[in-house]
Amino acid sequence: MIVTIIGLGLIGGSLAISLKEKGLTTHRIGVDLSAENRQKALALHLIDEASTDLAAAVRRADLVVVAVPMDAMLTVLPQVLDLVEQQVVIDVGSTKSMLLARVAGHTKRGRFVAVHPMAGTEYSGPEAAVSELFDDKTLVICDADQSDADAVTRVEALFSLLNMRIEYLDAAAHDLHTAYVSHISHITSFALALTVLEKEKEEQQIFALASGGFASTVRLAKSSPDMWVPIFRQNRVNVLDVLDEHIKQLQHLRQLIDEEDFSAVHQQIRQANLISKILK
Repeated sequence: MIVTIIGLGLIGGSLAISLKEKGLTTHRIGVDLSAENRQKALALHLIDEASTDLAAAVRRADLVVVAVPMDAMLTVLPQVLDLVEQQVVIDVGSTKSMLLARVAGHTKRGRFVAVHPMAGTEYSGPEAAVSELFDDKTLVICDADQSDADAVTRVEALFSLLNMRIEYLDAAAHDLHTAYVSHISHITSFALALTVLEKEKEEQQIFALASGGFASTVRLAKSSPDMWVPIFRQNRVNVLDVLDEHIKQLQHLRQLIDEEDFSAVHQQIRQANLISKILK
């Protein structure tokens, strides 16, 4: 199988590694607007060939992976579908409703399978790509009924071989739930980092005193704004909904602490502990 990967960052690069390691591709073509990213991807052996010719790279492929930031995805995915014949095309984006609406009437819509691998790190660029990023993670396939059955079957088989669990959602449900379990985590981490940077002016003190708990909580604040601003823009309504609830919970905890009602704080923490029954 020849795979063309458009966007050579964390997800695109890690997928390139995984497909090669599992023996699922014989040749990987990388497409990226950045000459630096193309050269890094070649040097890191993420791809076998770099190309600036999108049309040629798509036409030569059996599978096309679109792994660009979400705003760019709205332009790039329709361009790719204009070029395909029987190739299977997937995106790996974190929001779906706006993207799927953009290609809903495309004559090649059936060759496109919308997927979201629920995996990642706080790092970006080709150098962030890692082996086994997708191992034992969940892949969400969105609006599978809008894709050709053979394309869906091929994608299911491919990601099953990457040891991923597969879930099925419609685009609206996907965007709602990812706002709850992914997007709010990033906003919270960004806000926490901004809070500490505002209150603690001594960088050495942050470095010296930050515990493992703080480091793990604020880890996502190192994520790229080029990736996350488009996600927040495209999933704005759901993000605002979950952000309002988060602010409500913070205000409630603040009120309890202000009133010195620590038995109620204890009760709230015990309630929060119930998440351990879901997340091991």
